[in-house]
Amino acid sequence: MKRLFTNMGWLLGGRGINAVLSLVYLALATRTLGLEGFGHFAAIVALGQAVTGFANFQTWQFIVRWGANGEGSDAAAEATGFAIALDMVSVVVGIALSAVLAWTAPLWLPLPDDLLWLTFGYCVVSLISIRSTPTGLLRLNFAYATATAAEAVQPIIRASGAVLAWVFMPTVTGFVLAYAASEIAVALALWVAAARKERIDFSALSLTRIPAQHRDAWRFVLSTNFSGSLTIAGKQVLILLVGTFGGAALLGGFRVASQLGQALIALAKTVSKAILPELVHARDNALEIARRMANIALVGGVIAVLVALMFGRWGLDVIAGDEFRGFYWAMVILAIAGAVELVGASLESLLVSAGRAHVAFIVRAIPTLLALVLLDTAIDWNGAKGAAFAVLGSSSLAVVGFYVAILNMQQIRIVVEPDPPTER
Repeated sequence: MKRLFTNMGWLLGGRGINAVLSLVYLALATRTLGLEGFGHFAAIVALGQAVTGFANFQTWQFIVRWGANGEGSDAAAEATGFAIALDMVSVVVGIALSAVLAWTAPLWLPLPDDLLWLTFGYCVVSLISIRSTPTGLLRLNFAYATATAAEAVQPIIRASGAVLAWVFMPTVTGFVLAYAASEIAVALALWVAAARKERIDFSALSLTRIPAQHRDAWRFVLSTNFSGSLTIAGKQVLILLVGTFGGAALLGGFRVASQLGQALIALAKTVSKAILPELVHARDNALEIARRMANIALVGGVIAVLVALMFGRWGLDVIAGDEFRGFYWAMVILAIAGAVELVGASLESLLVSAGRAHVAFIVRAIPTLLALVLLDTAIDWNGAKGAAFAVLGSSSLAVVGFYVAILNMQQIRIVVEPDPPTER
């Protein structure tokens, strides 16, 4: 637990830097571009992140799982080779998907034709900046301080780029270029940091070596990929569909509400990233660690929601301006959804660490798909607040599902284990 809290401290410190600097670029972008212009910017960024999320495999989990528990001294090298090979597949598949989505975007997104090449270019940059593998290597070595320093490059470059865009190119293109530069910079920083901790053996690149050693490898790969894709769908695709059903202005406002209200989602990711290596290394105590983290997360979530209620309206005024004031309640609802996700982060990580990634995927899939199906109706009912309620409902159902799945997992364990011998 001491090492877990130390690692979380480094991760949360990095998130704190990211959060503060993110407010800088958010304030500059919203006030410079306005509600509709920021909607165009948000659509491009969300599309790039959605494509990357769908195509990208959760390779950091593979490195932690097989690099830590593999047999022999080459376990980490083989897990890394498998991860890099999957990254290459992700880039090829993602670029093809980006081309289709970018050129059909005017049919389903509020994007003008003159932004299509910019949209495609940002998608390609996001794909070649995939950084799950070096992140996994750093976590495998518990190098959270190094990872935090490397990841701090992104918000620094993003905020600096936003200032330059505000001065020299106050357009959607300028702010997207700033975003793209930060993606490339942080990917390079993480790869350099990872290479210093663990030698990258490119001769170990293989899509067959790890599956030959672990019979459940492809099931784990696909399950974690689908789970990651669903997480993206629950956020980025939902943001895109808000634009499809409600237009650029609604998309821009919802994006701001989501970024401010769902800051806890980033915290939930931080918790899961810190806790998964510990659960893999300490399987006997995994349930107790997850339980403690869920309790701590519950307290933190309640505090964060109270902060959103008391200071959220003021925050919207100061950061985004008068145009975005009407999205206060959507922001509060999304904050509650973030608190729910925060509690569920350790439960989902427990399922993944126990080899039940496919269960976590199913539990996440049903509520997410339900939210996407009902989104148009929710927006017609209550605009941005309706879309926020769809997110809240999806998160709540998923976390309840994780809890039920863990209870069933315990029951199975009790049934399978033989009774202890009785004394005669």
